[in-house]
Amino acid sequence: MNYIGVDLGTSAVKLMLMKADGEILKIVSRDYPVSFPHPGWSEQNPADWYKAVVDGIGELTEGTDKSEIAGIGAGGQMHGLVALDSNDEVIRPAILWNDGRTSEETEYLNDVIGKDKLSKYTGNIAFAGFTAPKILWMKKHEKENFEKIRKIMLPKDYINYKLTGVHCTDYSDASGMLLLDVEHKCWSSEMADICGISLDVLPKLYESYEVVGTLRKEAAEELGLSENVKVVAGAGDNAAAAVGTGTVGDGRCNISVGTSGTLFISSKDFRVDSNNALHAFDHADGHFHLMGCMLSAASCKKWWFEEILKTDDYAGEEGRIKKLGENNVFFLPYLMGERSPHNDPSARGAFIGMSMDTTREEMSLAVLEGIMFGLRDSLEVARSLGLKIERSKICGGGSRGALSKKIAASVMNLKIDVIENEQGPALGGAMLAAVGCGEYADVEAAADAIVKVVETVEPDSELVAKYEERYQKFKSFYPLLKGKF
Repeated sequence: MNYIGVDLGTSAVKLMLMKADGEILKIVSRDYPVSFPHPGWSEQNPADWYKAVVDGIGELTEGTDKSEIAGIGAGGQMHGLVALDSNDEVIRPAILWNDGRTSEETEYLNDVIGKDKLSKYTGNIAFAGFTAPKILWMKKHEKENFEKIRKIMLPKDYINYKLTGVHCTDYSDASGMLLLDVEHKCWSSEMADICGISLDVLPKLYESYEVVGTLRKEAAEELGLSENVKVVAGAGDNAAAAVGTGTVGDGRCNISVGTSGTLFISSKDFRVDSNNALHAFDHADGHFHLMGCMLSAASCKKWWFEEILKTDDYAGEEGRIKKLGENNVFFLPYLMGERSPHNDPSARGAFIGMSMDTTREEMSLAVLEGIMFGLRDSLEVARSLGLKIERSKICGGGSRGALSKKIAASVMNLKIDVIENEQGPALGGAMLAAVGCGEYADVEAAADAIVKVVETVEPDSELVAKYEERYQKFKSFYPLLKGKF
């Protein structure tokens, strides 16, 4: 049988058709707009997501035996607020993960309610991108809309609702709402009270691989598929991508260098660091994970190469870099503020250490190094919890090329495993669908069968020592500049 994986991203949806053994048959994508109605705001129309999914699946399945399609699974952008009224109509455009309007609400939650209480209720503290601050913003600024709310969901859950008619979410995605008791896998009544909502407005919780329903008649007709096609709950994009890289089970790690960057560590046990610097979330494999998220990763490379150097020849620019570990220039990668571990939306990027003989190559290298130093900040928090990480998968457009992988291995002092099919949340979604339809006993079995490592980049011992010294300098800069941003 075949399975459809959906990656509902911020700028586009990517759809994949996968055979049960992991062979990828076809990939298509559909773009949709992002609206910025005010500086710092970021919104989308959920109807655009669904139209893109329907159109994309039409192209994806064209010329195939549609009767072979058994299941659909989605990974989706996290934290977005989708609010439905009593008729299940969208009340207002979805407020996205990268929307910055909730600074007052985030401060209220962390400073008035208190980080200790938030961590007790949910395992996490408030970040500006999370869903709960958005609900408080609606309550304060759009009271009429707030009073219409009868159901709150996340972006990929809206797609699942349109497909099945079921109001659902999964534990991994719900973990990023600041409404879920992550350790005990249930909605937090305390957080619902703080946000002024009833538990009834929150969707039913599922494991990521559990079937939430089959295609409703109207959806089946739109897609040209059987009503018997099963839809699984799916996962938040990072958890789905982790499934797609085989980062499941205990103590496995994945570094993702996408627009934002993440360090993702799977765990059989629930863990929380003392400062809540890392997100303590449920995982799509049925267990838990720790995740550090930096807001600007590959976007730093894009900004530097395309906006400043005015070139899209990334390989050419990186090919000019010859010496590693001896750069005198540092780059702080906080172009959009920072989440982990600093939780500082006011943080900004900076070059430090330039002189009259600083070269273009040194500044380019500083950007590449700064991204990995920023991700190492999160790795150090994980290590402080006693986690012994010796190797990591790597994925994302910002990690392509031998240079980035070599820097990652030596900055982190980890063996870096490169996988055969780097398809992110779409592959993870398809794998979850295969598990839900019974092709595999569990998520770990699916990952062991489907995910293949094709190369391992070893850390260079000489470079490890040089980068250790540079990292110690790097991590001293943010505290010195924090009050100046």
